[in-house]
Amino acid sequence: MTSYPPSVNELAEFFSDSGLPHPILVKEIRNAIDEGDWENLDARIKYIKTLPLQTVINATGVLLHTNLGRAPWPYSSSGYATNLELDLSSGSRGSRQKHIGELIATLCGTESAMVVNNCSSAVLLILSALASEKGVAISRSEMVEIGGNFRVPDVLELSGAYLVEVGTTNRTRKGDYERAISANRDVGMIMKIHQSNYKIVGFTEETAVEDLASLDIPLVVDIGSGLLDSNCPWL
Repeated sequence: MTSYPPSVNELAEFFSDSGLPHPILVKEIRNAIDEGDWENLDARIKYIKTLPLQTVINATGVLLHTNLGRAPWPYSSSGYATNLELDLSSGSRGSRQKHIGELIATLCGTESAMVVNNCSSAVLLILSALASEKGVAISRSEMVEIGGNFRVPDVLELSGAYLVEVGTTNRTRKGDYERAISANRDVGMIMKIHQSNYKIVGFTEETAVEDLASLDIPLVVDIGSGLLDSNCPWL
């Protein structure tokens, strides 16, 4: 005997007190009917309600956990409007970079700074601005992939730059960079990338940032996450 599911309207009315917005509820009902799984709608709805961000307790032992949003917002800042893009002195629109950019520039000893919310975005902006259609010299030991399937060669390609591989997987010297630059006239940048989630041990050698800075070519160092304050190295 063939069993037919209830109508979408009937199911939507039955689960109307689920707490889901009506469009999302109707979409999930239709998905469940298409998959022949309408009898498990209650479990499916409960699962959907777990998808938004939730408050958790960080008991991992890692103070600034990347999977838990790194540094938490202070309680004193939540629930308040801020002058994110408002110049309070003039009452006109301001720059969201002004508040933090000047502080970061001061901490780093640079002329200016721009802040974005993740490292991959920063790398993409830098490459697009300074190395589009140019070569970027990177050690083979630093062709990293971080969480979320972000790969250095892919970010390079997206920016319009192209990869110039330098050295070997375990040993890269200053001379390797010099040869790569002389052999590729279009090399417009050296990029040094920290090995955030792996380590190469044993017979290894890498080139210090100080040595790369002496090569008279723009140098970008991806230092990853961490603190600028050396007084708290334990963080």
